[in-house]
Amino acid sequence: MKLQTIVDIKPSEWKIGYEDKILMLGSCFSDEIGEQMQQRYLQVTCNPFGTLYNPLSIANAINYKLQITNYELPLVEYDGLWHSMAHHGAFSRPTKEEAETAVRESIETMQKALAEATVVIVTFGTAWVYEMGGQIVGNCHKLPADAFTRRRLTVEEIVATWQPIIDRYPDKHWLFTVSPIRHIKDGLHENQLSKATLLMAVEALTGASYFPSYEILLDELRDYRFYADDLVHPSSLAVKYIWERFVDTFCTPQTKNELMLQHKRWKAANHRPLH
Repeated sequence: MKLQTIVDIKPSEWKIGYEDKILMLGSCFSDEIGEQMQQRYLQVTCNPFGTLYNPLSIANAINYKLQITNYELPLVEYDGLWHSMAHHGAFSRPTKEEAETAVRESIETMQKALAEATVVIVTFGTAWVYEMGGQIVGNCHKLPADAFTRRRLTVEEIVATWQPIIDRYPDKHWLFTVSPIRHIKDGLHENQLSKATLLMAVEALTGASYFPSYEILLDELRDYRFYADDLVHPSSLAVKYIWERFVDTFCTPQTKNELMLQHKRWKAANHRPLH
């Protein structure tokens, strides 16, 4: 008797190993998988700009360039903090100088990680974007809603933005995935339209691979016991399951054994003795 719809994933022709330098970008699902990598001592840099959700903000983070020394970064002051509209709220600071320092360091980290990366893994979270002054922002930082215009990206916009990036770095393995986390604040129907847009855009990209984390959680793990208490984010069990499917797809048997050994080492190093 078959009680699950198993997502069929063909093993990747190229593999990820300890010799690779990996750059993870995108939604909080990138943070989850990135943490699994860090716990196994893989060479991974995860979200130098913080968590970003829409494809154009992620692309902007890649394209962001440090300008001349006296270049003034686009910062906004609101509610006692200075915010970068291209960054996650983790980079907001009480003073403009502190915010500029944090942002510049993140740009340097991004540029170094991108230059050295052999594998770039990008997770799209939503096709819905917020524009401020005609520019798409990475985070609204709880500014008043009337400061933004909300719209949904098109497949053509996403492809037109990302295909040149992929073509610019042919020496890297590009791997895309769509976050299984539902953005229910957008509305369930709107969320489905958003995810469909992202899936169609990734399908249209050339020179890149796709990993079906979205399909695994929504089809293979179709049960609320695989979700966290908010019924939106995957549970720790679901993250571990998707991680195992990822490893089966992109790692050799030798690397899989090494991942197990290094995870034991990580757990031992982080063990808190009772006495």
